[in-house]
Amino acid sequence: MRLCAPCAGRPDAMTATNRLTASTDADSTAISNDHGATATATTWQLVAGFLTVYIVWGSTYLAIHWGVETIPPFGMGAVRFLTAGSILYGWCRCRGAKKPTLGQWKASAVIGALLLFVGNGAVSWASQRVSSGLTSVLVATVPLWLVLCELWQGKRPDVLKVIGVLIGLAGVALLVLPTGAATDTVDPMGAVVLALAALSWTIGSLYSRTARQSASPGLAIAMQMLVGGALLLTLSLALGEWTPELQVSARSAASVLYLIVFGSLIGFSTYMWLLKVASPAAVGTYAYVNPAVAVLLGVLLAGERIPARAVVAMTVILGGVAMVSIAGGGAKRMVTAVWRARS
Repeated sequence: MRLCAPCAGRPDAMTATNRLTASTDADSTAISNDHGATATATTWQLVAGFLTVYIVWGSTYLAIHWGVETIPPFGMGAVRFLTAGSILYGWCRCRGAKKPTLGQWKASAVIGALLLFVGNGAVSWASQRVSSGLTSVLVATVPLWLVLCELWQGKRPDVLKVIGVLIGLAGVALLVLPTGAATDTVDPMGAVVLALAALSWTIGSLYSRTARQSASPGLAIAMQMLVGGALLLTLSLALGEWTPELQVSARSAASVLYLIVFGSLIGFSTYMWLLKVASPAAVGTYAYVNPAVAVLLGVLLAGERIPARAVVAMTVILGGVAMVSIAGGGAKRMVTAVWRARS
């Protein structure tokens, strides 16, 4: 299965070589693919894998939040994706992945622009104004946008999906609409930008369903990273983000390194491995766990305050997202749509 956009590039959210079927026992999980090969993992390996994806990807929001404290948001994204993309591209090519065609580069350019340049770039910028925990919850609304976009395309969603969307949007309204107390709501501009990020991810995911991409999942996402990083670098230079007065703190520098090594490389590798040894439904649970991890880390490590109203709103939003996911085939939708700046 491909990560994020590459994953969404298949109607069944799987690559042709990894249509997975799972069987489990008390000690191990076995997954077979189209070629008859079987991948197995012990219970402890599975636990370690899931904890890695849950914690690492849930923590990337806080890392982004700390990164943009002293590093310009678009410049930070450029460094992150160009570095991780270059490493992953070289690794895949050394392991035998075929050189991508011009058509595959064009498809990756569109997807990388929508998911990483607009989507991740917007998250990085909004992280200057919105707490990491609330950012993760607003990003998790991507499945709601997917339903709305499919409705716009003329597809009639199930009643349960419609109810889920309405519940999720009600939670967003509860979170962002102003009240008498300014501390009870999210920064309006930050919320709008995060909504645009979610919409951009949605469009990119829908486009990638029919886009001709590399047969190698790793190479496809590396190409998207390189394109997204190049676009972010261009924007960063155009805005004059890099100035002689720029002083990068140790915490910001460490956060970018964490995003490259853990968020992009280790997180991606673990995710791809899990898709070989566990069912898509199980792997897709990260979409529900990551916001909880992000909120918890924000409170414990960054001293973020989550008002009671925001807690209620987050619960409503995630409830709506869960309802949409269940109605739409469960974790397949979540796996393809809610990647959130985790590459």
